Amino acid sequence: MKTRTVTLTLVLSALMLVLGAAAVHAQEKHVKMTFSGTLEVSSISLHPNTNTDGENVAGDGTLGPFTFRELHDDVAVPQPSSTCSGQARIFFPTVSGGGVLRFQDGSLLTVSVTEGAICIDLAAGAARLTENYQITGGTKRLKGASGALTFTATLTPVVFNASNAVVLATNTGKFEGTVVGVDIEEEGRDERR
Repeated sequence: MKTRTVTLTLVLSALMLVLGAAAVHAQEKHVKMTFSGTLEVSSISLHPNTNTDGENVAGDGTLGPFTFRELHDDVAVPQPSSTCSGQARIFFPTVSGGGVLRFQDGSLLTVSVTEGAICIDLAAGAARLTENYQITGGTKRLKGASGALTFTATLTPVVFNASNAVVLATNTGKFEGTVVGVDIEEEGRDERR
């Protein structure tokens, strides 16, 4: 009986050690990252009857310095909205899209739009873009990552086309959310370089 107890204790200890190492190796991490850059109209058409825009921003935050490239399409005709109502405001829901965050160590994080919208305030001459992303994968220290991020940005027009539509805007804001599967050991090594 004593041998059986010792064996069971050793097995449980080994299991706890393995599970503890896995928990340290890949963990859930709340992230907050700020950015600035541009939003520009794209000639790429992701879906019929939509307008495609591209994000091109750089920033820093919980996971380190990064760049973000993204394409998304919004419905072509304004829609009614209870969250973007009022005189001189128009609302365009996001249909689909995706992007890639590239970090300074070369790690990539890929995302797909789950929902979003742009609320344009004509009187203020600015817009608010909000998009929710599902993390679809990653490389290096973010290999196998999952989770969700929310992107919120303020857009200010810079260049207009002949029809007086914005084709280039400043883009400042933040990402917030949770990334599951961050390789903490790899992240620590990157910080020591």
